[in-house]
Amino acid sequence: MTSRGVAIDLPSYADVERAAARLEGVAHRTPVLTSHTADARTGAGLFFKCENLQRAGAFKFRGAYNAVRALVPEQRKRGVVTFSSGNHAQALALACRLQQTTATIVMPKDAPATKVQATMGYGGEIVFYDRYTEDREAIACDLATRRGLAIIPPFDHHDVIAGQGTAAKELLEEAGPLDVLVTPLGGGGLLSGSVLSARALAPHCEVWGVEPEAGDDARQSLQKGEIVTIPPPRSIADGAIVTHIGERPFAVLRRENVQTAVASDAELFAALRFFAERMKIVVEPTGCLGLAAVLNGSIPVQGKRVGIVLSGGNVDTASLAKFLA
Repeated sequence: MTSRGVAIDLPSYADVERAAARLEGVAHRTPVLTSHTADARTGAGLFFKCENLQRAGAFKFRGAYNAVRALVPEQRKRGVVTFSSGNHAQALALACRLQQTTATIVMPKDAPATKVQATMGYGGEIVFYDRYTEDREAIACDLATRRGLAIIPPFDHHDVIAGQGTAAKELLEEAGPLDVLVTPLGGGGLLSGSVLSARALAPHCEVWGVEPEAGDDARQSLQKGEIVTIPPPRSIADGAIVTHIGERPFAVLRRENVQTAVASDAELFAALRFFAERMKIVVEPTGCLGLAAVLNGSIPVQGKRVGIVLSGGNVDTASLAKFLA
């Protein structure tokens, strides 16, 4: 597969299976929950894959651990570097600690203090930058060159995508064949990994990705047939705030004819409250994207078996209280 004239390596379901073997006994096999109330409201059978209960609080641990584990031993010993302000930062720091290597994380100076503290708590070395005047990818590349580190980006990476696909693999194995599979959509790592599992285990399953209404760059990209870059969007779904989808995820989503939908912040508030009040679980706004789009009718689910990946639960208590008010 080529993108912008350059050959890129795309993962397959065999890569997802290899990732599952690496993650066995390391990542949590998170529960799949159901809700009679949600089923009644939608007229469907909903199965929620609770990655909010994953290690480091999000599905990101799967891809981060798999990518570090896939490195040759010499490279793994030298360490890795990434750029992230949130869940990938924490996940990679933890993955590196578990594999006795180092993680250097390029994070913005204004990153939430809770995420900075969590990343440091997992042993990550943080290099701060100004998101408005500096290029985080350029900083990471410079660090990689000077220190001999491997770059493991948040979503546009062969082994990261394969690792993320293990969440949908587990969901399909536990819930059985699904008619519809829905995941949040930011950089595209989770969605592209999920479609690999869906095509292998439930070939006729529709696959949907849900973006914040304010940041539908993936939908624009798929409609145009090329990656579209947008200004930084503003949404409470901070885990899906990106300016463009990754090249590898885009290639997979385009090849597999994946569909997209959007959800507004108001709809995310409602979904977050539903999870807290009716299902007694904490889901961060980004993790609510799937249910929000199902409830707003963007994704037709009447009479269908529907899997929804709840991508994470990393929300600080002050914000959660505000969201629930």
